[in-house]
Amino acid sequence: MSGIVLGPALLFCPADRPERYGKAADRSDTVILDLEDAVAPGAKDAARTALAETPLAPERTVVRLNAVGTADFALDCAAVRGTPYRTVMLAKTESPEHVAAARAALGDVEVIALVETARGVVHAATIAAADGVTALMWGAEDLVASLGGTSSRTAGGTYRAVALQARSQVLLAAGAAGVGCIDAVYVDIADLGGLAAEAEDAAASGFSAKACIHPGQVAAVRTAFAPGDAEVERARALLAAAERERGVFAYEGRMVDEPILRHARSVVGRASGR
Repeated sequence: MSGIVLGPALLFCPADRPERYGKAADRSDTVILDLEDAVAPGAKDAARTALAETPLAPERTVVRLNAVGTADFALDCAAVRGTPYRTVMLAKTESPEHVAAARAALGDVEVIALVETARGVVHAATIAAADGVTALMWGAEDLVASLGGTSSRTAGGTYRAVALQARSQVLLAAGAAGVGCIDAVYVDIADLGGLAAEAEDAAASGFSAKACIHPGQVAAVRTAFAPGDAEVERARALLAAAERERGVFAYEGRMVDEPILRHARSVVGRASGR
């Protein structure tokens, strides 16, 4: 396996814009070269050619494929086979069979299953457990479109209830399978405050990373996923105190048990870049 770096800030880059590849890689933790929605139908062939002719570091590069069952899927797989990339993001994954189809076409690749339809969300647990899946990602707009809806968010910018349920369901499925989970993109590029709040919630909830659609979003995501010095110091102090205790104990007026210690270990792990 490739040992892909999963964020914390992944950045989509249209695969038909090779002049942007290097900049996207430099400005993010992981670049997603997109052969799907970011590329117009007439530019798909040019995107596949650019993919092969403009190499990036494989351990920090993901290729998003078109959905299984489309004519573009087979063409995408043929293009990827001619590159060193060993991690793909599979658009509109709806079943373990979709994952198996990608691996049958590409060999022993890691798959980030993009769960962005009603069928995919319902089957998220079995998708997460499929061979080769290294992470799940959820998508809000395609999900709502698959339901016949018109918007994933309210006028105030918050997710509608159905999107929140899908977000939680995909995160729980990933956690149960022991794989990573990537939070959906924040489409309002100018609203860095809203992005920061959503990324902070993603980090606190257990997401591994968050995807970005613009380089200007990367810093906010990185900050959200990197615990502050005070938070890290508190976590380390709590873990040190636990070494002197047996079982449940009180610390600074709060009850501390194993789940609380796991939260602290997670903070320290994030600070260490794990």
